[in-house]
Amino acid sequence: MKNAAALSGHQSAAVPAVGASASAPVVATPATLAGAAAAEVSTRDRVTQLLLEQGATTAAQLGAALGLSPAAIRRHLDAMLADGDVYAREQTVQGSRGRGRPAKVFLLTEAARVRCGTHHYDNMATAALRWIARSGGSDAVEAFATEQVSALESRCRTAMEDAGDDPLARAEALAAALTAEGYAANATTIASGGQLCQHHCPVAHVAAEFPQLCEAETAVISRLVGTHVQRLATIAHGDGVCTTHIPTQPVRAQSGNPVTTVRTDR
Repeated sequence: MKNAAALSGHQSAAVPAVGASASAPVVATPATLAGAAAAEVSTRDRVTQLLLEQGATTAAQLGAALGLSPAAIRRHLDAMLADGDVYAREQTVQGSRGRGRPAKVFLLTEAARVRCGTHHYDNMATAALRWIARSGGSDAVEAFATEQVSALESRCRTAMEDAGDDPLARAEALAAALTAEGYAANATTIASGGQLCQHHCPVAHVAAEFPQLCEAETAVISRLVGTHVQRLATIAHGDGVCTTHIPTQPVRAQSGNPVTTVRTDR
């Protein structure tokens, strides 16, 4: 006689055979996978905090402090090495050393330290610009901003040597150069000309108080593209992207023909 569950069209739950283990197989569900990923991140955070507090530390010391087996701590350290969060070096031993190779110690990389919030570059830069403003006024801040972007302009100009004279082509070349500098930029053609977008700004927090930084950067874009441009939005002003419009009709940025930069993000 057929099983009643089969007659009803439903699958019955698996029943272990006589003598077989009654424990059900472990099934990886989205919830268990998410929990495992969260635990992985939590452990790495704890490793990071220990290295931040203690400095150079061996894998054995880290494992003992966190209650992890040698294999488990090694797995986390290997992942952090691959991600560039830590680096290893031989342990310095004072006095005579025993047989065998010295143990390796692990340290946080500079990038990992910055993510831990141990540096406050924005606060220091803002304080420095406030001092410049008090001592020399707005003109001094503007001169400082111009000086700061001059090196960027020089590097981008070198990268754009083969871009030709067309402003839109130069904007594309500039976007590539800015991306190499960490600005995550791209250029697109629109009905009224072109548009240069920067999706990252390394000085956004400082520029929010000192727009002279944005103005100096806009002037650099004008000179490099070779035409009058309009800044439509900036990350420093609270927009998601720094957007610069490049009109269809170019106004050449040559000596004797000053470039006017129009800001519309205020």
